Amino acid sequence: MRLPEASNQNGEVAALMRELGRRARAAARRLGATTGAQRDEALRAIAAALRARSDAILAANRQDLDEARAAGQNAAFLDRLALDEGRLAAIAEAVAGIAALPDPVGRVLASWTQPNGLFFERVATPLGVVAVIFESRPNVTADAGALCLKSGNVAILRAGSDSFRTSTEIAAAMQDGLAAAGLPRDAIQLVPSRDRAAVGEILAGLDGNVDVVVPRGGKSLVARVQSDARVPVFAHLDGNCHVYVHAAADLAMAGEILLNAKLRRTGVCGAAETLLVDEACAATHLKPLLAALLDAGCAVRGDAACQAADSRVAPASEEDWGTEYLDRIIAAKVVPGLDAAIDHVERYGSHHTDAIVTGDEAAAQRFLAEVDSAIVLHNASTQFADGGEFGFGAEIGIATGRMHARGPVGVEQLCSFKYRVHGRGQTRP
Repeated sequence: MRLPEASNQNGEVAALMRELGRRARAAARRLGATTGAQRDEALRAIAAALRARSDAILAANRQDLDEARAAGQNAAFLDRLALDEGRLAAIAEAVAGIAALPDPVGRVLASWTQPNGLFFERVATPLGVVAVIFESRPNVTADAGALCLKSGNVAILRAGSDSFRTSTEIAAAMQDGLAAAGLPRDAIQLVPSRDRAAVGEILAGLDGNVDVVVPRGGKSLVARVQSDARVPVFAHLDGNCHVYVHAAADLAMAGEILLNAKLRRTGVCGAAETLLVDEACAATHLKPLLAALLDAGCAVRGDAACQAADSRVAPASEEDWGTEYLDRIIAAKVVPGLDAAIDHVERYGSHHTDAIVTGDEAAAQRFLAEVDSAIVLHNASTQFADGGEFGFGAEIGIATGRMHARGPVGVEQLCSFKYRVHGRGQTRP
């Protein structure tokens, strides 16, 4: 049964959300008794349902896009929101790919025997009910729901108002797939209201029925979730990602990595937002790297050295060093060596994804060891900050905190564990 969209008059949203939470917990108990094979069958059925419902999903997306354009949203926002036949086919394929991953539930993480003969096992278990609050990316509906299902968790999905129609259609397809496989439709539920009060109810825990919250969106959303949540949060801060071109960088490689990191898709959290160039190679590398960006239509806001290298570079402010643009804009700076580059990343970065381009293995190892980000790369684009690229099938988000899950949150990170203890009649003296 799908709940109707509701207003917040007379506490209707609160009552609706509490009921949604109760149904999620009941579904979690049923899902906990399923096998990996049953969940995989459901994922394949969901992929088929997404394909079968493609016309309705794309029609809903066109409505969402029309509304966003009328509201004056920028090109990067529209790109995050937009679906077409190719993107929708990729979403369905990603869901099917998740079914092909190993079952994360029931894995024996460690085992040992104590001197008294007790045999201990630490075994992976589902977290339970995972609430995902996201903004304009409708693909998160499918990714998050599928990853939760694969790991034996129930998903409560709260889409942003901008993608509400599209996400509603995607969630309906997923529920059709669950039902076709004999699993509870309530295992994946989209909050059927745009009212912001629904977010507050989720953060309060829905009467203890939410086990963890995952925010997927801008800094203001994440800040609210971290501030108000009464349940654990997988924090995903903004992606202020850096590309550092070290003194020993190959110029051609640096140029290819930089353009991909910044411009492949500017609206993703792994897009590079700051270019750091070592002063030891600035004479040969700075001007061509800046020209490549500018000629590709990317605005550059740089320090004095960058402005001197190319007159098209605008002056950077202090604010630019800490900005996640999600647009065809990048900050650029010349730094006096590896120590300064690491210091800059640590001061202004968001601990998301940062890269060094260098042929000096020792410099690379220092950068990888000392930059305290969830993902650090050597000679590769920051746009690899994606669960699919890690072999996780997909991701529910990039966690930038330091507890439990860090980096792409895939099926293994959506598991907790418990201890199974086997005895032969032992009692404690």
